[in-house]
Amino acid sequence: MPDRVLFVTGRLAEPSLRRVLTAMAPPFEYDVTVLKITVAALMTTPWIAAALQVPEGTDLVLIPGLCEGDAHVIGEKFGVQVEKGPKDLREIPGHFGRAAAARDYGAWDIEIVAEINNAPRLTRDALRAAAEYFRASGADVIDVGCTPGLPFPALGDVVRELAGAGMRVSVDTFDADEIRTAVAAGAELVLSVNGSNIEAARELAGTGARVVVVPDLGGSLDTLEPSVEKLAQWGVPCLIDPILEPIGYGFMASLERYAAARRRYDGVEMLMGIGNLTELTAADSTGVNALLIAVCQELGVRTVLTTEVIPWARGAVREVDVARRLMHYAVTRHTVPKGLDEGLVTVKDPAVLTFTEEELRALQGRLTDPNFRIFADRDGITVLNCERFVRGTDIQDIFAQLDVHEAAHAFYLGKELARASLAVALGKTYRQEGPLSWGYLTPPDEAKPDRVRLTQRPRRTRTGS
Repeated sequence: MPDRVLFVTGRLAEPSLRRVLTAMAPPFEYDVTVLKITVAALMTTPWIAAALQVPEGTDLVLIPGLCEGDAHVIGEKFGVQVEKGPKDLREIPGHFGRAAAARDYGAWDIEIVAEINNAPRLTRDALRAAAEYFRASGADVIDVGCTPGLPFPALGDVVRELAGAGMRVSVDTFDADEIRTAVAAGAELVLSVNGSNIEAARELAGTGARVVVVPDLGGSLDTLEPSVEKLAQWGVPCLIDPILEPIGYGFMASLERYAAARRRYDGVEMLMGIGNLTELTAADSTGVNALLIAVCQELGVRTVLTTEVIPWARGAVREVDVARRLMHYAVTRHTVPKGLDEGLVTVKDPAVLTFTEEELRALQGRLTDPNFRIFADRDGITVLNCERFVRGTDIQDIFAQLDVHEAAHAFYLGKELARASLAVALGKTYRQEGPLSWGYLTPPDEAKPDRVRLTQRPRRTRTGS
């Protein structure tokens, strides 16, 4: 924590900022500097550097999160640390609460194997694109999924191409010839072997390739033992996969098998195919992945296999990448996975930040321009300027009361009212001209081509904070 912080804001946001800081009662001294500008978000860092004075003893300057430019411009001038704060000043308490923990956040020890399903049916270009997509999403190993009964003459070339591009590669097949071909081409992991094809693993001794051992078809956990013993004799490293079953087909019993396998094979690496649940459960995959990674983290399952075939599981690899960091922090620090990384909270926001009607009325009293400010809360939408204060739940009724006739301005207000209405319906924080938060799916701030155009309009609108 810093010892003394300087908060920089504009005239409209000053009262709200002071209320937040008073309620926060921070464990440091602070000053508030109000620069000669109405809306804080219109500041640029060069302009702040020219207008700002920093009190002696300040060790952190927090400027508005929506202002444009590089904060280092200010820091270099004053010789003090300068940061952009959150985009909404009501998030300042959380900003400081997360900052300390964030220094130690981000470690993980679960590797992600991302499967390209039905690889023999794909073109080489499609295979390479899928592999690049998974790698960019956070996958550590690209799994080439073979199709039983379908010849795959290009398997060796595919594996060599991916390995040559710097990717770690695995192969998903029970066929001995395909196992042999893939490993010879550079595959480092084989999914899977059991009593039916264990002899195919004998040739892998000395190659460095690992194999995933699964129970015999329809067999219990005990059927792992002969395969594990043979692999140990041959010097072939293995991972144990007791097989995660879909809901309705023994899901809970399969979780118990993982716990039993961990007790029986203490110290042996394990794999869980979490795609068996995400792909076969009609639910957003974010929460499902979070829970499964938590199970793996606590059990010591250090490899997970997933994929993104069904539409509701799109983005699963990125979700697992977020989840493995969050659950590693929670389990190793003995804390709940909350209040640090909200990337997996996509549909509903962790908190809905709102202003009271009293605060909005006070804001209106300080306005001198006709530009509309739009706010949303759990119960409705408020639109105000220096002359009007309109509140309701039906955006068509709200728009009718605004008496707007200029086409571009009407289009802008219609777009913002629709976004505000969506925020109310889903329970999300609405910020005028800003994207709604979708967790890890939130687009970067740069991806707003209409923002510059709107800021150049004479009847431009923006929030007052």
